[in-house]
Amino acid sequence: MIRKLFLLVLITTVTFGIISCSLRRQPSKKGKRSNILLIVADDLGYSDIGPFGGEISTPTLDRLAKEGLRFTNFHVLPSCSPTRSVLMSGMDNHQAGLGTMGELKTPEMVGHSGYAGYLNFEVAALPEVLKAGGYHTYMVGKWHLGHEEETSPHARGFEETFILAPGGGSHYNDRKPLSPPQTMIYRRNGEEVKSLPDDFYSTKYYTDMLLKWIKKDHKDGKPFFAYLSYTAPHDPLHAPKEYIEKYKGKYDGGWDVLREKRLQGLKDLGIIHKDAKSFPRLPSVKAWDQMAAEERAEAARDMEVYAAMVDYMDEQIKRVFDYLKEIGEYDNTMIIFFSDNGANGHPNTAYPGQTEEYLNSFDNSLENRGLKNSFIEPGPGWSQVSMAPSRMFKAFTSEGGIKTPMLVKLPGKMAHAGTMNHSFFHVRDIMPTILDLVKIVSPEKFKDREVRPMQGKSVLDLFAGKSESPYAEANQVGYELFGMKALFDGEWKILWMPPPFGKEILWMPPPFGKGEWELYNLEKDPAEINDLGNKYPEKVMIMIDLWKQYKKENNVLDISFDLPGAAK
Repeated sequence: MIRKLFLLVLITTVTFGIISCSLRRQPSKKGKRSNILLIVADDLGYSDIGPFGGEISTPTLDRLAKEGLRFTNFHVLPSCSPTRSVLMSGMDNHQAGLGTMGELKTPEMVGHSGYAGYLNFEVAALPEVLKAGGYHTYMVGKWHLGHEEETSPHARGFEETFILAPGGGSHYNDRKPLSPPQTMIYRRNGEEVKSLPDDFYSTKYYTDMLLKWIKKDHKDGKPFFAYLSYTAPHDPLHAPKEYIEKYKGKYDGGWDVLREKRLQGLKDLGIIHKDAKSFPRLPSVKAWDQMAAEERAEAARDMEVYAAMVDYMDEQIKRVFDYLKEIGEYDNTMIIFFSDNGANGHPNTAYPGQTEEYLNSFDNSLENRGLKNSFIEPGPGWSQVSMAPSRMFKAFTSEGGIKTPMLVKLPGKMAHAGTMNHSFFHVRDIMPTILDLVKIVSPEKFKDREVRPMQGKSVLDLFAGKSESPYAEANQVGYELFGMKALFDGEWKILWMPPPFGKEILWMPPPFGKGEWELYNLEKDPAEINDLGNKYPEKVMIMIDLWKQYKKENNVLDISFDLPGAAK
């Protein structure tokens, strides 16, 4: 009897111990794998959002900046798809297939994988790696890394997608492209979408779809990687009418006044030095007080629509944040927000294949600007505002084309939340950082194909506040796009941009470029005003040699590149 009692107690004790041990081994909330939410705005300017001194209402991003970090010296590529190729691969754009944009391939580029015009298969795409590592992978919005089904994001590791394949077009359901040769192709999990809902507006619909997928899967225990790739505020500028009305009269003072306010806002926040000067207003941009009343009214309306797009995007981001909080996943999610390049200062006449007949088919009357069947853009005047104090804007390798606002929040509470960091780092470091956070190693082979090792490196310690600066080579980056070149080495930068050429860009007179290498100290001269090449010729030669090394390592072709022609 005693022996039976002893055995019963022993069995009970062991059983309880096993159960207790099993319970202890269950992953706690803190032990869960982190979700990743990557939010990319399209052609958003450096100082447009509140955390970077802008007057546009962005309370969601304001709160994100307080909960996380602002990075004031983050750099991307001069244009949409090249940036996205680097983001998705951790590689230079010439390694990833976007040595040029797909719309701008020349005969010399044919047969070169670095100029494929789509995300090539010699790199492992971020969603491929995360999906293989056990993540749900979702993408909504602009892809711009391949128009065909076999080069769509669904073919590159995203399990749920609703995407715009090309670079842009109408934000409404009429699907009017940027120029006649282009087609607005939407794809749902690789298959072309034939029609859109009557109430379709890109920013809202993308958000709706993403929330639908997160809701569907959130109880299965798998973490998610969500790529929320808005097409706002890319032209054509479109926004719901009530949001446009919210900004009525806000920009009647014009771009000269607003640029000074934005510049002062950046100084007040400590983002730029209090003595920093802005690159001068371009000669092609009229002084506001010298414009006719009708011109000022239309230009002010254009900026009202632009602001409305950013405002509305901020509200849609809030919907995602609110749902993540509702299901208890917000604090378990890494959130990264940035813009893919500088603000767009180019006219709608600059798109390849553009025609006056096509542009004349739109109703750009004052009453309809920003609504369906209009085609307006911010233009160089407002884009210089958005990129203050920098030189130029989208498509240029000057700072106005490649420096964008960035916000980061890591999972959990950040001890240094609300602060900012001025260290230089590059979009090539995003993929390695995400993989470092979730402890996934990028493979040497993927689905029986050899893939190149990433060139970028993790900056997770920088994000986590464990380091004031990233790894030693983070501020050594080379550039080439559309024949324009640059190279960074610490605080120094060399820049090469061609002088004005061809009747197609007469709207862009000097200082487009000198057609020779220029040298700038960005710490002292962020606007790239004072060329120090003549003062430090030895430094120029050293950096040119570094750029030649970059060119060789990344198989950059020698191509004389003419920018797209104007409407004819």
